[in-house]
Amino acid sequence: MSLPRLKLISFTLCPFVQRAMIVLNEKNIPFDIEYIDLSAPPPWFYDISPLEKVPVLLVDDEPLFESMVICEYLDEITDGSLYPADAFQRAKNRAWIEFGSDILSTTFEFYNTSDEKRFKHLIDILTDRFEVLEDEISDGDYFNGEKFSMVDAVYAPVFRYHKRIAKLKDYGLFKDTPKIKAWGDKLLERDSVIKSVPDSYEHDMSNYIKKLNSVFRNEVKDSL
Repeated sequence: MSLPRLKLISFTLCPFVQRAMIVLNEKNIPFDIEYIDLSAPPPWFYDISPLEKVPVLLVDDEPLFESMVICEYLDEITDGSLYPADAFQRAKNRAWIEFGSDILSTTFEFYNTSDEKRFKHLIDILTDRFEVLEDEISDGDYFNGEKFSMVDAVYAPVFRYHKRIAKLKDYGLFKDTPKIKAWGDKLLERDSVIKSVPDSYEHDMSNYIKKLNSVFRNEVKDSL
């Protein structure tokens, strides 16, 4: 099957871009990539991104936006789905993908809030989310067992965020979730996940945190 010409419009730190990158890497799909500065995007970006967000996938120069729409499109145009064959299991995977998006949004707020009370509450929320997830993942290396799936592609950027947090300060978010901790470690060792961020990622992430006016930044500033 002949694939269209693909170009991913990206931002170095965006976890939603990482989802698409992981799927592209997992399925060995040829693509080009262009990184933009979201704080000062080029004028043409507004013409291709109605929500003014990345990722955007140019498919033979026609834009496709929203990360999961892009991921599912890439899955559908290539052999070997990243979803289970059973319809109910596919639906469950999609439900837990939404749960992962909630964790990602909560983590972003954790990084950015300047409210001490809210910050402490976010720690409780994230701890609870991971405890709920602990009971749902299968035995094996990945969410569904031994086979890497779309759920794994979605959660890998979550674990990349939390590895960075724990490196700066351990808030004990995984103290009661050994299966989640092992799953995250396995994902971050996978080649498609490693290659989903540019070489500048750690440097860019440190610079991003230094510029925050947040509780988290103030707590870890001496470790940056």
